[in-house]
Amino acid sequence: MKETAKRISIVRFAPRGEGSFIETVTSRVNEHLAVNNISPYANTAMWVKTAAMLTLYFGPLLVILSGLVAGNLWLFFAMWFIMGWGVSGIGTSVMHDANHGTYSANKKVNTLIGSVLEMIGGYAVNWRIQHNVLHHTYTNISGLDEDIDTMGLIRLSPNQPRKPFHKFQHLYAWFFYMIMTLYWMTAKDYLGVMRYKKLGLLSNQRVTLGQALLKITLAKIFYYSYILALPIIFSGVAWYFVLGGFLLMHFVSGLFLSCIFQPAHIMESSSFPLPATVNGKATVEESWAIHEVMTTTNFAPNNRLLSWFVGGLNFQIEHHLFTDICHVHYRRISPIVESTCREYGIPYQVQPTFRKALLEHARMLRKLGNGEV
Repeated sequence: MKETAKRISIVRFAPRGEGSFIETVTSRVNEHLAVNNISPYANTAMWVKTAAMLTLYFGPLLVILSGLVAGNLWLFFAMWFIMGWGVSGIGTSVMHDANHGTYSANKKVNTLIGSVLEMIGGYAVNWRIQHNVLHHTYTNISGLDEDIDTMGLIRLSPNQPRKPFHKFQHLYAWFFYMIMTLYWMTAKDYLGVMRYKKLGLLSNQRVTLGQALLKITLAKIFYYSYILALPIIFSGVAWYFVLGGFLLMHFVSGLFLSCIFQPAHIMESSSFPLPATVNGKATVEESWAIHEVMTTTNFAPNNRLLSWFVGGLNFQIEHHLFTDICHVHYRRISPIVESTCREYGIPYQVQPTFRKALLEHARMLRKLGNGEV
């Protein structure tokens, strides 16, 4: 743990240089937005989507609590299944943008909308540390990017130790993907906040450990009260069926969210750099922006329905370079980013379909498990 804290404080990226890629692409994107009078923040379509995603989650819950589906278990479980997609939609299209600050220039608006994460069982401060600070800064760097840290259960980087059971990970990884949100809503936030306290990352968010633990506990009590206790009391369905529906919801959301985020970075074409020691400091060979492009893959750019539902995260390269721009604009700026990458000789990785991206991710899991990469 102490080693990780030290690495977080000293890892550096190569200087961007004069006429750098990031300066050029940022200038071009900003010019495009200005010329077309486009605000980088949420537009009407984004607010409509927000309402749709919240309805997709809370609508079925209200149906369950009303008792209307008590006499039909198929419909009862269908409501939980739909709620699983609602969790996914809120995660990718609502709280994600809000916690990146892209709904509005008003920070209070972003904070308010970002707090929907607490309503679905998470903790926004932890998420911002893991995602905004660590993942978006140190993408695919072992020991720093916690998105590739699975406590050794799955090998997601060539720089991680390989264990004998990893050779089967392309088969069993999907189970762990399924329980991702369930683990998140139970133990992960508590473990995370303790770790971030030791690393000095919690204080950067202006939150004390006591405050964090209190808010996490209150959020969990609120979450489990309305998601389990209320359905057990009011749905008219036996408690074990309610528990089964709850698990189904998390299996759906966990698997789908993993299938969105994992192919964006765990691919054979992705870079997994190891910092080298330069003048006594750990330094990544590339500048930060080039590093982000080289560790990231887009997929299914022409699938508008998928792009709408996953909050534009199939345009992951654009997201990593422009976290301050609402995802509804990614499709418009992607040609600018791609052409600039080509101009600078930077690989711009794209998988044509979602299915192809998943197959390539599964192939990478197998190669990592067999020690081929």
